[in-house]
Amino acid sequence: MEYLLLIIISILFAMNMGGSGIAPSFSSLYGGGFIDKKRAVVLFGILVILGAMLLGRNVSTTIGKKIIPGGIHEPSLVLSVIASATICLLIANLLKIPQSTSMETVSAVVGAGLYLKKLDTKLLLLKIIPSWIILPLLSFFLTAYLYRKIYPPNHNNIHIYERLFLNEKKLKIISYLSALYVSFAIGTNNVANVVGPLYGAGLIGMNKGLLFLSPLFGFGAFIFGSGTLETAGKKVARLGVISSSLVSFVTGSILLIASVFGIPFPLVELNLCSIMAINKVKNPETSFFNAGEIRKIFYIWSLTPILAGLISFALCHLTHR
Repeated sequence: MEYLLLIIISILFAMNMGGSGIAPSFSSLYGGGFIDKKRAVVLFGILVILGAMLLGRNVSTTIGKKIIPGGIHEPSLVLSVIASATICLLIANLLKIPQSTSMETVSAVVGAGLYLKKLDTKLLLLKIIPSWIILPLLSFFLTAYLYRKIYPPNHNNIHIYERLFLNEKKLKIISYLSALYVSFAIGTNNVANVVGPLYGAGLIGMNKGLLFLSPLFGFGAFIFGSGTLETAGKKVARLGVISSSLVSFVTGSILLIASVFGIPFPLVELNLCSIMAINKVKNPETSFFNAGEIRKIFYIWSLTPILAGLISFALCHLTHR
């Protein structure tokens, strides 16, 4: 029964990540009318699999065997970790807040590590947690710097507008490439959230885990992604194809760097900070942190990882025999 529950929750966890992950990947392309939902789902699924198989091992190892040295070997504890992350993801979804599964998963693993009294605090305090602060700031300032190169239009950048903005074919190519790029980056990092705990427990091999679980992201996008793609497509499309493609390029690149260094990282944070940078360049007087919705998002981002760790710790107590 325990193994059956673990399989079911792992599948649902991966599918939910796919359902939310397709929005930042293909919202610009879909919002611009360059692609339909079915093709977006297929391309998203293929690129996630490629990203997972080529660069997904580092983050999976961090989650599975490094945060808790040697990993978690009891299936009941792995079930507690994945269930905790899934619960917090559900809470964020009910509150309609885009949430990071990476932060929830890491915090849930930390909760299990505290229960086992076995935790690599150096890795957490010197590498993972600082990256959660530094990289979103990098996403904001890098996006703002690059966007100022093309906005507002002036005599120094008018050639960019002539070559891109007046050529729909080039805009479509840029939008496609940015969508595929972010999808690949998601595969390199976020598939590890479900593979890592299972791999650390020795319940599945690394390659098999990445190969068999990454397609569930595409399946989840097919089942759950229609609404998020519709909403995000209409909202993000207001940025324009070029600005939203810039967001994809910056966030995808930072996520890939995090994957290379084995850092579990939330794409949604990078994405929001990058979008905020675009809006800040367009509206310099705007203070986004005074906006109620932005404050709500940051509150949830701060609280749900703590909640994931507490739930994981409690579940480990209840289920571990």
